[in-house]
Amino acid sequence: MITKLIVRGLVVGLLAGLLAAVFAYTVGEPRIDQAIALEEAAAAASPAEPHDDTGTAAHSHSHDGEEALVSRDGQRFGLFLALGLYGLALGGLFSLVYAAVRGRAGPRSEPVLAVSLAAAAFTSVVLIPFVKYPANPPAVGDPETINQRTVLYLVAVVIGILAVAAAVAAYRYASASEPWVRWLSAGATFLVPVVASWILLPEISEVPRGFPADLLWDFRVASIGTQVVFWAGVGALFAFAARRRGPV
Repeated sequence: MITKLIVRGLVVGLLAGLLAAVFAYTVGEPRIDQAIALEEAAAAASPAEPHDDTGTAAHSHSHDGEEALVSRDGQRFGLFLALGLYGLALGGLFSLVYAAVRGRAGPRSEPVLAVSLAAAAFTSVVLIPFVKYPANPPAVGDPETINQRTVLYLVAVVIGILAVAAAVAAYRYASASEPWVRWLSAGATFLVPVVASWILLPEISEVPRGFPADLLWDFRVASIGTQVVFWAGVGALFAFAARRRGPV
């Protein structure tokens, strides 16, 4: 029954979200602390609002010694809360998509279908947009461009979803052909819109000159790693539940 699938998806999503939160807290939070410390040190060294090489005013985590609206401890608690809610929402959506494609597309084995669907979701919703617009730490980014960055990121997400769906459709359309023809059709159908989007969508580069490259790299690895943990958890836990409880 669909209700059981939705409940399964909610539980799996919540658990996967908490696993991702543990990873983010362990690996990502130290990098955020370092980025905030750099930003505060730069603000303390220059009392007047600094400007970058383009004349744009830089914005810091805190100004004129004001305390942040939410303490770092509160932000850490919010990390677990946010990823838990994120997991609940995506777990429910995942179960609905799983119910829609089961028996119609993808592997016939339910555990394999769960893992494949989680991999497709990670690729379309996370990996494709991340390659074009990777995550930046708190000290990087102009608040005045947040709307533009959000819209462009959502456009990349939509392109990723459509590319994955088109690749699946191409694979099914070539089902009567040789395996290499099916995979080539699916791969080409996937890569053409993805590569075109990477080329055509505008660049957004707001990393200030002199920002530590190793810190930026570590933060981005932690960011994508959090999503890897989440979607791997969703796929593995959903597959385990499907194998243990059987079809619903």
